[in-house]
Order: sequence, then structure tokens, then C-alpha cells
Amino acid sequence: MQKDEPAGMTVCAKIRVSGQVQGVGFRPFVYRLAHELALAGWVRNDSCGVEICVEGERERILNLIARLQSEPPKLARIEQVSYELTPQVFDVQGFSILASRGGVMQTSIAPDMAICPDCLAELFNPADRRYRHAFINCIHCGPRYTLTRRMPYDRANTSMDKFVQCPACQREYDDPETRRFHAQPNACPACGPTLQLYDADFQPVETADPLVQTASLLRAGQIVALKGVGGFHLVCMADNQAAVNRLRALKQRDEKPFAVMVLNTRSAQHYGVVSADEAFLLETGERPIVLLGKHPACDEDLPCVAPDLSHIGLLLPYTPLHYLLFHELLGHPDGINWLQQATKIALVMTSANAGGEPLVINDDEARASRLADGYLTHDRDILHRCDDSVMRVVPQAPKFQFIRRARGYTPRRILLPFAAPSVLALGGGLKNTVCVTRGNEAFVSQHIGDLDHAGARAMLDETVTHLCDIFDVEPQCVAHDLHPDCYTSQYAARFAAARGVPMIAVQHHHAHINAICAEYAVTQPVLGLALDGAGWGTDGTSWGGELLRVSGAQFERLGHLAAVALPGGDRAACEPWRMASAALFEMGKGAEILQRFSNQPAAPTVAAMLARGLHCPQSSSMGRLFDIAAGLLGVSQIQHYEGQAAMHLEALAVRQGEVKPLDGGYRLAENGVLDFQSLLRQLASCNDPSFGAALFHATISGGLIAWVSDAAQKTGIGCVALGGGCLLNSLLSEALTSGLSKQGLQVLSAQLLPPNDGGISLGQAWVAINQR
Repeated sequence: MQKDEPAGMTVCAKIRVSGQVQGVGFRPFVYRLAHELALAGWVRNDSCGVEICVEGERERILNLIARLQSEPPKLARIEQVSYELTPQVFDVQGFSILASRGGVMQTSIAPDMAICPDCLAELFNPADRRYRHAFINCIHCGPRYTLTRRMPYDRANTSMDKFVQCPACQREYDDPETRRFHAQPNACPACGPTLQLYDADFQPVETADPLVQTASLLRAGQIVALKGVGGFHLVCMADNQAAVNRLRALKQRDEKPFAVMVLNTRSAQHYGVVSADEAFLLETGERPIVLLGKHPACDEDLPCVAPDLSHIGLLLPYTPLHYLLFHELLGHPDGINWLQQATKIALVMTSANAGGEPLVINDDEARASRLADGYLTHDRDILHRCDDSVMRVVPQAPKFQFIRRARGYTPRRILLPFAAPSVLALGGGLKNTVCVTRGNEAFVSQHIGDLDHAGARAMLDETVTHLCDIFDVEPQCVAHDLHPDCYTSQYAARFAAARGVPMIAVQHHHAHINAICAEYAVTQPVLGLALDGAGWGTDGTSWGGELLRVSGAQFERLGHLAAVALPGGDRAACEPWRMASAALFEMGKGAEILQRFSNQPAAPTVAAMLARGLHCPQSSSMGRLFDIAAGLLGVSQIQHYEGQAAMHLEALAVRQGEVKPLDGGYRLAENGVLDFQSLLRQLASCNDPSFGAALFHATISGGLIAWVSDAAQKTGIGCVALGGGCLLNSLLSEALTSGLSKQGLQVLSAQLLPPNDGGISLGQAWVAINQR
């Protein structure tokens, strides 16, 4: 609300700023603006964001209000600035920063951010008192979310509360003119956290400089567990094949790709093809792992890092400790010019946990893991596990796509189109995240992982408690996956019973599409194309290639991919040869199973199961269709990680280049079933895997576009949402977006969350909100 007053007179303004405005230097920013404009008054944090009261000339106050929105600190995200001008004045002297005021929390905490250029310059300046201090930070950078217990974001509510600032640090912390004013992790070598190196038996290593010894271990081909901001990483030299293979054995990770850290974007160009958009994404303060197309020499230079794939995941250093480690590995160069110079030094940087377990965050967990030859740790506690985010650049809007959303982006809020009672949504059993809503805000947690491991289930419990506490939320209902045996369903039942709130079961693919609707604030009906590996259907079968009509809490299944048998049930999802066998049997070529898959001891059993129809549940999954293609083409018989066969197919298709779809390669039945059996027959006799992979991608894309276009004409709905893990296939997602757009349809793709199961908690919450 605004009341106009004559220009030039002294007035008072009460200003409210909401958004990501705490822990980002917003109060000192306001303090400096007020002094520059000769305004009196005060600023403080409160439960809603930032509250400002100023007195002075009307035009100066309006200038301040405009600059709050046009010149905020780089980590701030302004969502709303509201104000009221009144002629009443309080005759205050000067401008001050008041202590935070509590209340029901309505603001949020900033994510962890990479070290800023100013701190980086100090880190390598021998004359600076924070020279080589591994925990240097300021209001523009450093950890936030992972060390915060509760809001408001004050030092007493963080894991830095045990470190009493020395007089020099306290003066900076208290001085609004410095960039360390109320920087909660502020410290220096005299008063802050310290590094400690332990050997393989977790005994302290006596050394003058733990970083020097750590670099020596890496050069010698050893594996080091490195404590970061959201957990430990396992680190080795990426060009050392023996070290990488040993790391794979320790992690029980035979072929899944590793992320690699390089010093800068110029260094990344040794291993990946880096566009301007990809360089921007690599260098953002969020510092995600970025999937890049491989440089031709990548596999030769970094053997075993990302075998048989077209892309490699690269990231840049984001903590002072990372930069210090590169500094040591480069021989301790002077100055800071080396920071921009290209180097081929590359470090595997993978989460320090056994397969499927959550990220290790403390010394006890690191000691118990026994995964490293050395442990470089410190005494600043990590309160919340938070893995690296993974992203890629896509040619169509939204340009940047999440594969995993975690450090750097959690817990940024997603604004909903209207306010509603709070909901807790528990996500799915794989790639789990949870979501809590507060009014018109949704907060999706960091990546938790697959809930078939006890550690991941414990992390889900921890995360639910933390999100509810930090955002001061008491859920009024709990949403969960429809599958009755999913851990989230069991957790929901306990949570709902303990609090006396209702629970809402949400079908998996309905949630996929509603996640898109929620982030785009769509309230009208949409067509939803949900393509993934598996999700429990309302008929008790496995779905995964679904064409839906979605309207808030309601959905209708308009069609699905032709069902295929899963010989052996869930095991078929791990063994594409089984899926290929099922396809051969459906074609009337069951006699070929034993010949084609003679190296598989279970081939006779699978052939008999198919012949008798035993232990062969049906699935409409697009993921399983990819597995069939991979098995028929001989690309993959056994998968060592989820999606491996599909990723190999994509890599071959990229290498082959564009081909025309197979004429008559699909059939669209009157009952809405899309059948690709003609395509599969062609692949069964194809002797060129690369051509077959390209033909498969082109034909399924064409079939899906025709399928959705037909539904759009019949329903009159002109908007289609694309969801599900198969949309992470760049060839498929690009073809669908382009082809459907050419049909005059509005295409919505995941932007703020991954299209895979990492986003369905938001979709579940949106279903629950609309249902209630």
C-alpha cells in the first residue's frame, strides 16, 4: 500500500522485503544505501524476511526502494518489496541494524555457494591474515544451508556457534562497512576450524601442512576422503587408471560414471566440448556438475571415468579447500594468475559412501566407511547431508535442466499460484526427495537417494524433521506414492497416525505431470506425457509410458505404450537381455532366445517362463522399451546401474547422427495404445548397433509426437507437460519439444526440478493441495 505525499517533505517509510534475503548481505546493503542517501532509521531480519523503517526526503526514500530491487546483493533473490509512506516521523538519529526478531517463520535460508573472487584473492595473498585459510568466506559466499540448525540465520543457530571469534574477526562481523558483517561462518586461522589428516587406519598424521601431504598421497595414486560443505568426497587423480579402478572396486561401482573436478573452464575444454551456456553454468556460484559432450581425446586421457558414454560430468572447485588442493598439485604457484590458466590436472570427485548409502558427513562415519588411504577432515560440523547438483544445458527452453538438485539450489523455494494449508510430500522410492509447503511456497529437499537402503531411509527421516523445523511448518496432511510397499507409504502411515492428519496416495505418473504443473503455476487441464522406468498403476501393474489428461487432483489415462512382459519381474529391469527375450517371444521368435543369449545361464529358464506365462508381469514402461532395443542390438545385456543401457543407446545414436524414422514403425490403436512392435522387429535383424540406436530414437520420437497430437485434437487441450526420467535423454526430449511445438502445442518441461523421480514430491504436494 502506498500513500502519496508531496515531493521534498520529510516522510517515513515502512518497507517489507521478502524472498532470499537472509544470510546474503542484505542488511549491510540496506545500511550502506541509507547512509549514501542520508536516510535515518533501521533494518532487521524477522520471520518474514527483512523489515526496514526509514525517514527522510520522499524522493530519496523512493530511490532506496527502487535500488533494493535493482541493485541487491548477488546472492539475494527479491520476490516482493512492499512499502507504505506516511507523514509521521520519529526523529531517529542515524541508521542502524537491529537484532533479528522472531515469530512464525515465513522466510528461507540461502543455499551453499562457491567461494567468491574477493575471498579467493585473499586466500592466495601472503600479506592477508586469511592466507591459505581453508574456511575463508564472506556474505557473498560459503556454506549456509548445510550448517544451519534453525532460522533466523544467526551464528548461534549454526554449527559455527562453538567457534568464538577473535577480536579482529569480531570487529569485521560487527562492522556494516565490511563484507563480513554478520557473515555467520566468519573466522580466521586464529579462531576458526582447522584441518586434520588421518591415515587409512584413521590415526592422526603428524605433518606441518595437511594439504602438502594430501597432494602427495594423490600424486602417489592413493584415494583421499575429503570433507567438504555437504559431506565427504572420495578423491583420486582422474588420469590414473589404477586409482580409478581401485576406487570403483571400493565403491562397488563397476561402470557408473564418475564426476571430475578441473580448475577452470579452460581446463574443462581438455575433456569436454564447452559452449558459452555450459561455461556460464560451470562458473555459477552454485557450481553444479555439468554434463558435457566428450572431447575426442577424453577417453584416452581419462580412461575408465565415463566408459561407453557420450558425455562426461565436470565441475569446478567451489570451496577454499578445493582451490588449495589444486594449488599444491600445481607446485604452489605465486599470485593468482594461475587460477585462470589451463591445466590437465583432473580429480575424480565422488561421494564418500558405499553404493546406495547416504553421503558421509562426520569423522565417525568416515572412519567406519574404510574407503580411503587418507582422510582430510576438519572440525566444522556438517549438519545436513547435501550432494553435488548435476545439470546440463538443453537447446530448448528452459535451457538448463536438473538431473539431480541438491547443493547450491536446496532449499530455494518454488512459488505456487495460491496459498494452502501445509503439506508434507514424501516422494518415491528412487531418487527420493521430500517436499514441504508453507502458504504459497514449496520447499523441495536435496537429493536423498534410493530408499531400499536403511541409511537413505534414516536420511529421509532426518530431512523431514529438519525441513519442518527450519521452515516452521506443521503439515496438515501427508502425501505419498500409491505403491503400498513403498517405504514412503509406510512412513506416511506412521506420520499421519502420530499427528492425526490425513494421508493421500498419489499415482506416480500423475505426480510427475503435476510437478510440472506446480512449477509453471498451471491450473487448467493439460496433456501429460510421462515416460520412465516404472511406477505403480491404479490397476496394480507397472506403468511407465503414459498419456494422461491431468487436471489438478484428477487424472485420466488416455493411453499407454503396449505392455511388455518382464520375465523374472524386477530383475528384468537390470538385465536387458531378458527384455529382448520377451520381445522376441512376442514376435514369434522365442526359438532364437537360446541362440542369441547363449552366454546367459538363465536363458533356458527365461524362455520357459515366457512360454508358460509364469513370473512375467506386464509393464507399459518406456524405460523397458529402451532396454529391449539395447538387448536386441547387442548394446547391453546386463546393466550395472540404472539407465546404463539407455545411455549407451543414446551415445551410439549421437555418434551415428540423424536418420529417418522407420516407415510404419509404430501403430496407434483405437484404445489409445501405442505399439512399436514393427520397430522392434527391424531392430531384431539389424547388424549395425549405431544405426539401430539412431533409428530407434527417431521412430519412438515420431510415434510419441503423433500420439500426443492425436490426443490434443480429440480433447481440445493445447498444452502438454513432459515428465519422467526418460526425458533426461537429450535426443528424445529435444525431438519431442521441437516436434510437438511444430504441431502448435505449448510444451512444458521441468525447469526448477529434475524431470525424473527427484521432482515427484512436488507433484504429490500439488495433488494433495488441489484435492484438499
